Amino acid sequence: MEKPNIIFIVADDLGYADLGCYGGRGFDGDCQKSVSPELDKLASNGMLFTEGYANSPVCSPTRFALMTARYQYRLRGAAEEPISSKSRGSTTLGLPPAHPTLPSLLRAAGYATALIGKWHLGFEPSFGPLQSGYDEFFGPMSGGVDYFTHCDSRGVHDLWQSEKGIVKEQREVGYLTDLITERALNYIERTETRFFMSLHYTAPHWPWETRDDLALAQEIKDNIFHLHGGNIHSYRRMIHHMDEGIGRIASLLQSQGRLNDTLIVFTSDNGGERFSDNWPLVGGKMDLTEGGIRVPYIAHWPRVIQAGQVSAQQCLTMDWSATMLEAGAANISDDYPLDGQSLLKLLVDPAQNFERPLFWRMNHRGQRAMRLGAYKYLRVDEHDYLFDLTQDARERANLGHQQPDRLLAMRNAWEEWNATMPLIPADATVSLGYGRADMPQR
Repeated sequence: MEKPNIIFIVADDLGYADLGCYGGRGFDGDCQKSVSPELDKLASNGMLFTEGYANSPVCSPTRFALMTARYQYRLRGAAEEPISSKSRGSTTLGLPPAHPTLPSLLRAAGYATALIGKWHLGFEPSFGPLQSGYDEFFGPMSGGVDYFTHCDSRGVHDLWQSEKGIVKEQREVGYLTDLITERALNYIERTETRFFMSLHYTAPHWPWETRDDLALAQEIKDNIFHLHGGNIHSYRRMIHHMDEGIGRIASLLQSQGRLNDTLIVFTSDNGGERFSDNWPLVGGKMDLTEGGIRVPYIAHWPRVIQAGQVSAQQCLTMDWSATMLEAGAANISDDYPLDGQSLLKLLVDPAQNFERPLFWRMNHRGQRAMRLGAYKYLRVDEHDYLFDLTQDARERANLGHQQPDRLLAMRNAWEEWNATMPLIPADATVSLGYGRADMPQR
């Protein structure tokens, strides 16, 4: 199989049902108009996954798993839920440069590599994209930034680009979603060799700003959590801006004759936030209920993936990283064996689905979860639950009392898995950004 170009597109806090191809509601008052026509097109010409999951219900831990193709719990920085801008200068809270990564392994396999968009895996000088396998970088280092001022939640300017192997501050004017798209287009236009591009949009993460909201940036400059504002209309338009950019990228690849030989994977780093649509799921970001971890996955690779495929294969973010490493013929270090399981055979033949036990844990609310086949074991606030997700995707009917043996078996399996992971450090932090005083609980 010929090695493809690879583009890994990650949205930020996108809900499971926000996209049209996942049943999303209408856009701009038109119930027939999708918020995501370009992504819908990629899905219809590729493979859509109905039971794909993020490695975590919060951003930076998932990104550790994406980068390493391993459970994020193995690294100290991923114990932060999430890494906050307060960790600037830390020498421990980030992705260790010595750890093999998706871009470093693909670069060793002959790929040019670039990160266009959000990093959120620790700050310079101890950590950074160029130290972890990327040849080029453009984007913010922290979690959330304003779309116009490009400042983080502490008011620190946070837009950077690499230049001659050095990451330098970039004072650029423009709407961040569009700037990310333009840089991605530029990279594709000038890169003639086989490439791997991480395209990590900040959309539709707060603050709730569309292209038309430049004035709003000054109003919320002291609090970009934007707790007093936002609405579903602005939120959906933010998704639409991202979707337009993805469409431009696909069109450029098509015009270059490269689209057929490019593997494009689209997903979200975790479940949706306050204006997201997760139907029929319950919960969202920071929750191990389905709304916090089940996310869209679209895979498009015309040379390999038959159009119109829908798969119920259960998978995690790190499985896609493992898939890309196999597709790129990368050599895996014996010292850092992968936890991710490649889906490449499934992309070639949709009948090649397989049983995939999935595990999660969260410091926040003492949460834990395991998915195995139809069933899910969940613990929240010291309460244990068992759900048959094929019948009850909303996790409302607790079967623990009716099936105590199954609950016990899954709890024991989780305990056995957890024993293979480092303990959550006592100094690990949970940063919610807002709480019950700001809005009613879900």
